[in-house]
Amino acid sequence: MLNKEFIEFLYEAAHIQRWNDHIRPNGFTELDKQAHKMIILYVLARYEEEDHGARLDWRALIEGGIAEFLHRIVLTDIKPPVFHQLMKYHGRELNQWVYSQLEERIPGFAEEFRPVMQRHFDDGEYKKREKKLLRAAHYMASQWEFNIIYPFNKGIYGIEKTKEEISNEIENHYDLAGVQKLSLHGKTSKFIDLVGQLRFQKRWSQSPRVPETSVMGHVLIVAVLAYVCSLRTGADDDRLVSNFLCGLFHDLPEVLTRDIISPVKTSVSGLDALIKEIEKKQVDEKILPLLPDSWAEDIEYYTQNEFADKYRLDGKVYTFASEEELGAAVAAHREGVRQVVDGEILKGCDHLAAFVEACLSLEHGISSPHLTSAVRELRAKYAGRIIGGVDFGAIYDQFQKREH
Repeated sequence: MLNKEFIEFLYEAAHIQRWNDHIRPNGFTELDKQAHKMIILYVLARYEEEDHGARLDWRALIEGGIAEFLHRIVLTDIKPPVFHQLMKYHGRELNQWVYSQLEERIPGFAEEFRPVMQRHFDDGEYKKREKKLLRAAHYMASQWEFNIIYPFNKGIYGIEKTKEEISNEIENHYDLAGVQKLSLHGKTSKFIDLVGQLRFQKRWSQSPRVPETSVMGHVLIVAVLAYVCSLRTGADDDRLVSNFLCGLFHDLPEVLTRDIISPVKTSVSGLDALIKEIEKKQVDEKILPLLPDSWAEDIEYYTQNEFADKYRLDGKVYTFASEEELGAAVAAHREGVRQVVDGEILKGCDHLAAFVEACLSLEHGISSPHLTSAVRELRAKYAGRIIGGVDFGAIYDQFQKREH
């Protein structure tokens, strides 16, 4: 499923405008909403584990989130109230149609992900608590958007009913520890607000592009690509989850520093290291204090030295110079190792996402020197390159050469 068709399908969510029958600011795309939802899901799940002692299946949470993301892209034209009614009375038939659409459009979907989607959507007994957390995250992400557009739409017919429906759905999930905590509007709620600002930070701000993508949307694309790469390499559940979460949080410091483009970082010797040092200080001072101490260290782990091959062992972080060294170390210390991150693969996913962002714009007939040079340089960088068993060169070859 790691192919051109799948990646381009993910980016269709960047075209899908949310609340498009309301007065709204820019930054409300389906891609951004799904990314924000997954970050909210992380918060809800951690609170559920910490406060209620829940034993959650994190792989099921991630796969459920991806399944719902793909499902929503296919059914984008259906307004939420109609969508929920259709799913209530004809959910199984609608799901079957979604699966058939995905099979037609994405090579490898039937073998690699259809069983996951069927289990998530069609088995009412499967992972009930995980699915409830996903529903809660969905409605809390919608409520975050609604709270922004509500003042602009007061007096418009139906707006008060929408407000009531969202509030009722949140109340239906009030037995979840995280929903209670976020409803108090304390420090963790401020973390959700701060992360939400990544929706409004445009990627490639110096270049016109279609579709425009934000830093928020970019991190979800990287996380999903990291998940698919983890499947390709046969990663165990812990490693798969860590790769996804590292992809999801890898650009979190940019909410404080903004997206500093690579040519700037590499223009002066030592500048990239200085930027990393500033980012670490900003994260330590402004982001980590908004989180419970017990899991702030995880966010630090996923945001600092994010593209290093690393793991945790006995409370310490160990980094390695290559995928090969990481693999040997994991094999030698298998029992105690946790949160393995394939940083080199993640960096490949990050670069691949940037490459596709530039390619899509070129295919829409919108170009700039920044885009054409990025496509040319990244294609050359990954030509014939295999990382951890993932053939990135072959993926690049699937995209037509249009940089000229």
